[in-house]
Amino acid sequence: MKEIRLVSRPSGFPTASQFELVDSPEIELVPGAALVENLWLSVDPYMRQLMDSLWPVGEVGEGRALGRVLQSLTPSYEPGQIVFHRQGWRTHAVVTPEDSRRIDRVPGVPLSAHLGILGGTGLSAYVGLKRILQLQPGETLFVSAAAGGVGTAAAHLARLLGAGRIIGSTGSAEKAKWLTTEVGFDAALNYRDGSLAEQLAAAAPDGIDVCLDNVGGEHLAAAIDVLKPGGRIAWCGAVSTYNGEGDVAPRNLFEVVEKGLRLEGFLVRDNLDLRPELIDFLTPHLQAGAVVSDETVVHGIEGTVDAFLAMLRGENLGKMLIQL
Repeated sequence: MKEIRLVSRPSGFPTASQFELVDSPEIELVPGAALVENLWLSVDPYMRQLMDSLWPVGEVGEGRALGRVLQSLTPSYEPGQIVFHRQGWRTHAVVTPEDSRRIDRVPGVPLSAHLGILGGTGLSAYVGLKRILQLQPGETLFVSAAAGGVGTAAAHLARLLGAGRIIGSTGSAEKAKWLTTEVGFDAALNYRDGSLAEQLAAAAPDGIDVCLDNVGGEHLAAAIDVLKPGGRIAWCGAVSTYNGEGDVAPRNLFEVVEKGLRLEGFLVRDNLDLRPELIDFLTPHLQAGAVVSDETVVHGIEGTVDAFLAMLRGENLGKMLIQL
């Protein structure tokens, strides 16, 4: 049994030396709990924020995982069942029904999807599109950080919800091509190719109606420039700032007033009531093969830190996952 602990706090971009892989303490199962062997671990951008203060040094951080029950002292779980929990980067965990939930296997739906398009990643996209933006059929949508887990999920969901034109931003020509040929974006912009606002205006000459922003800074500024009067923005994240670099606020924030825009931020944890709706909505499409959970998979707990750092550098396509 092994686990990954934080050993020091980063200044700027984190390094592998700030983590250590160690043997786990001996586990003593108590009544009301279950021992699970983890099958899948998630690495997510928000973990970089936790490293600054909320992730205790010397401990395993919070993180989403899927595990198989090995031993149970609670009537809620039986050996062999799959559970979701948030006990982070470790090969085994002790869970209770209060801090975990059972995952029912569904034919045609990969288990890993429950950390991707059916998990917090997909739910972030769904909350942004459905509850915050209230996306309407035929509307033009701009998604920043489009090649990541939330970005790709947003494209699949927006298509099913009837979006007219879907435009994404990413950091390379290769990713841009993948977004249009494999994921379903109508246009994908490489923000390293010059002014993102100019590229977005060219891709949406009539303007955009709505934006799901995961980046902040210049990506949010470009959306504000190109949004039609009365447009809406769902602000999901600001990955451009998580390492202490760049400005969160866009340079043209007052255009929100001038154009009568609505900008609303949200946290997925405040919208968990939509999870059953998302699962019911997407499951038939996953079973039919009409939608996939886009993933980059790294094998073995030894690769977790490298996968986390690669995700922060934007090297993943879709959701970055660890298969144990």
